[in-house]
Amino acid sequence: MGVSSELNVFNSKREEQFMNVVVCYASYLIISIILTVWVAKTLYRSGRIFLLDAFRGNADLADSVNHLLIVGFYLINVGYIALALKTTSALATFRQAIELESTKIGVVLLILGGMHFFNILVLAKMRKRGSMPYASGMGGA
Repeated sequence: MGVSSELNVFNSKREEQFMNVVVCYASYLIISIILTVWVAKTLYRSGRIFLLDAFRGNADLADSVNHLLIVGFYLINVGYIALALKTTSALATFRQAIELESTKIGVVLLILGGMHFFNILVLAKMRKRGSMPYASGMGGA
């Protein structure tokens, strides 16, 4: 085996590692963004009914809060997805690429679940506060 054939093997392995990283990045972005959009749409649809109840039927306020929650949801999740894209792993095998991607997607799913839980907690508190009767004549005589 000559020097040039050894260099070709080296370049071939480097190209394979590069392709594994590119495939891993692309599929991670696609899967993570699809999951984020799906969860956001589900939260938006179901959250409206919950917010309408919490805000005593005030549709404008419920829709406004719902929209703001979804914007914040997207900002946090897409921001994390972008930050988590970086890797220093060589990804010499397809297995390493799958393991890295599954870890990254798993963290995205945990964040989505945590955000969902937090939103439900906040909305439940808002609903509880909204169901309290208005105090008439606060501090009055």
